[in-house]
Amino acid sequence: MRTKVTLVLVFLNVALFFFIFKFERQWRTETASLEARRRVLGPEASDIRSLEISSPTPGGAFQLVRRGDTWWITKPPELVGEWPANRPAVDRITNELIFLEHVTSFNVRDLAKNEQSLANYGLDKPKLTISFTSGEGATKSPTAVSLQIGDIVGNNLYVLSPDGERIHVVSRALLDSLTLPFEQLRADTLFTIPVYEARSLILQPAPPALRTYVRKEPSRWVFETPILARASKHAVEVTINELNGLRVKNFITPNPQNVPVSPASAPKLRVTLEGNSRRETLLLGEPVTSAETEFYAQFEDRTSPRAAVFIVAVPASLREKLRNAPEELREKHILEFDANNVAAVTLTAPNQPQLVLQRLDTKSTQPGAARENVWQIVRRGDAAQGPLALPADPAAIQRLFEQLAQFSATKFQTESAAATELETWGFNRPEREISLTLDGPPTTTQTVQIGLNAQRDRVAYARLGPATSPGTSIYVVDAGILEETRLEPHVWRERRLRELPPAARFTALKLTDLANNQVVLEVGLDAAGNLTPPPRYAPAVQQVLASLGKLRARAFTQVGYSDRVMLAGEERPWRYELTATALLPGGAAGDQNVTTTLQLTERGGGTQQLAGSKEFNAVFELEQPFVDALWSLIYGPRDPGPPAAPPNDVKK
Repeated sequence: MRTKVTLVLVFLNVALFFFIFKFERQWRTETASLEARRRVLGPEASDIRSLEISSPTPGGAFQLVRRGDTWWITKPPELVGEWPANRPAVDRITNELIFLEHVTSFNVRDLAKNEQSLANYGLDKPKLTISFTSGEGATKSPTAVSLQIGDIVGNNLYVLSPDGERIHVVSRALLDSLTLPFEQLRADTLFTIPVYEARSLILQPAPPALRTYVRKEPSRWVFETPILARASKHAVEVTINELNGLRVKNFITPNPQNVPVSPASAPKLRVTLEGNSRRETLLLGEPVTSAETEFYAQFEDRTSPRAAVFIVAVPASLREKLRNAPEELREKHILEFDANNVAAVTLTAPNQPQLVLQRLDTKSTQPGAARENVWQIVRRGDAAQGPLALPADPAAIQRLFEQLAQFSATKFQTESAAATELETWGFNRPEREISLTLDGPPTTTQTVQIGLNAQRDRVAYARLGPATSPGTSIYVVDAGILEETRLEPHVWRERRLRELPPAARFTALKLTDLANNQVVLEVGLDAAGNLTPPPRYAPAVQQVLASLGKLRARAFTQVGYSDRVMLAGEERPWRYELTATALLPGGAAGDQNVTTTLQLTERGGGTQQLAGSKEFNAVFELEQPFVDALWSLIYGPRDPGPPAAPPNDVKK
């Protein structure tokens, strides 16, 4: 019994498989065939390279030709000449042809049986004839494919197949795509070279004005003419984007009376963009009105000249850039450098020893690797003393690099200065000379000189190049750069004076008023760090000790230590002396006591109190927590505190 059931099930499975393989496959094949038969055109419509529309209606005929990725309108030449087509409009036409499907269709040879002819469907004299070729280069002589469009019936129309044997009823969307207004079929864009492809920008005004040629290098733009200088990458790329944003306002018909002077015959300005193996040139002619906001123009293209004359509106900001390109597109930043590559900065000023900020850490062999940023100050001394070398503050060096990177021209004074002008602008004795030594290979130097004019009205000028071989370009700059490049060593000195190791501990602290040699505060510290005797202002003492453990200057006020200092516009002696003793564990060599002594002034204001140290040969401003803690220690003992509470009443 089980064997019979098994055999029956096997038979049914075989029968089902045969049915699926034989009949359902046939249904799918028929469905695919029906789908294919609904398409009016075959694969020849998938790669259309040229398209021509013929129409008995005036203005209804045109021709499109594809060159590379651009579609061009080549007919009718009497209307626009050759001009790029609007890509979305062309894509709409080609997509309609690729996906053109009929609602129904019938054979032409069956018309006679019903006593009909092509005239009954408007196909004896078509409304439009579509001819196209495809696959340019696939064959030597591409065959043209033609469709004829007849009468419109509701939302459909009649189309005669390319072989003339079948009439298709298709959607009238095809006709709508072919009868767009010419203004929508024609592109209104001018330049088509995007900024990332642009390799040069050339501006040629009408003679005798000089030609401006800006060329792109791997990482920057440079002027080739009329000057040899750096161009602003940002300004050039913004200008190219603005040129790409220009649009045709309207076209001028070929009547010579409509244009006073042809832009091609007498251009006021030629604007050329060069890209990858292509070049586009816009010819700007006379202004349309006296306001000079709109201009007659033509486009010149070496591969496919565009003869149409049109009107283009040029914004005032773009006109200014194009007319004064050598100044408007000029790089306004004076120096060009990578702070990571700077090996030394040399500052020179009249009647002052030269100051050198020298990097001590070596450059990494890894490209782009950050350096440790360790610097020192080197200043020439006299014959007996020799050069002065001090650690430099990395934060001050970093600020200097930021200021030099932002150091920009406010105005370009001249490209060729006479000797008398150089003297007037202070370059016979520059107020400052800044030289950057850049790691190579090879090692290079960038030098800029800063001069002040003869009137000394704080108008500053800059030029590139040392005094031995100065550059000729003169810039007006902000005189604030002089304050940022002072030559006093204390301006650049390392703010951290000393930092005790973590294992060190303070054992004693003493504060003395030098005016009367009175001890203001004297405490000791046991091994646990407890103050003995406990002072009234213990938190202030702990803050002073913490500041002494990591002693930093907020700013240095002079070069070296002195017995008298300037405070609040007055020269004063030191008022207080602060002495702290610390114990440094010495391992096998034994412990070592270190004493730090600071001379202090009175507090000169809310935030200023000066300290001096013979040990560090420095006079400097204390940081704010240190200043506040000293205030509590100096003036706290003089505070009598709150009055004592009255005694309790005694009951009688």
